Amino acid sequence: MEILEAIVLGIIQGLTEFLPVSSSGHLEIGKFLFDIDAESSFSFSVAVHGATVLSTVVVFWQEILRLLKGSLEFRMNDETKYVLKIFVSMIPVAIFGLFFEENIEAFFDGNVVFVGAMLLVTAALLILSGLMKNRNREITFLDAFVIGIAQALAVFPGISRSGATISTGLMLGNKKEKLAGFSFLMVLVPVIGANLLELFKGDFSSASSVGSAAIIAGFVSAFITGYLACRWMVKLVSRGKIYWFGIYCTVIGFLLLILG
Repeated sequence: MEILEAIVLGIIQGLTEFLPVSSSGHLEIGKFLFDIDAESSFSFSVAVHGATVLSTVVVFWQEILRLLKGSLEFRMNDETKYVLKIFVSMIPVAIFGLFFEENIEAFFDGNVVFVGAMLLVTAALLILSGLMKNRNREITFLDAFVIGIAQALAVFPGISRSGATISTGLMLGNKKEKLAGFSFLMVLVPVIGANLLELFKGDFSSASSVGSAAIIAGFVSAFITGYLACRWMVKLVSRGKIYWFGIYCTVIGFLLLILG
């Protein structure tokens, strides 16, 4: 992998991890265009996903600190309830990961036609959420579980995790101002856990085919663009403007169906 390719893929990961257009889908498109083998880019994928996790922590560090301090009081306060809702949202993705991991991995084979079809699903969710009337409901435990199901379905390349979770919350009538933060915080533990699992079982003997310079370049570009995209996305959700990304997903989805 060349350094320029690493920077481009890092930018793709950083932007699409938070914008509702599917980071996994766009990484598959990027690898397809650059003709990059998935096995040889294992260490790179771990690095850029770690970069976006770090950018999330940097953006929400005050909120994370507040939740930790509140939950450590060991009483059922607002912070403890919020943390419990986050854990409830993780149940569906944990079930998917435990029982369907091998089935899911089969979809990450460079099949851009499948990615295109899933991008159309993302587009439908984004556009539908834009038609919903905002009811300003607080996120309940049941809402958290339903949003978690949306997150679990986003394991397929082409279905945007942020798009699916935020759109589901909007369709449930949850407050726009709260959804972006909840959507981004609820993914921290599953993504960190998945990356740690990959680190333990992964084969880093192929790291030399990527090169440390390319990994560092990808990490830095993913972190910077992820930080900017995360902050921008929070503002977009509070204004209820994410349905515009549905048009983009529709165009790219049909292009992939045609070209694939």
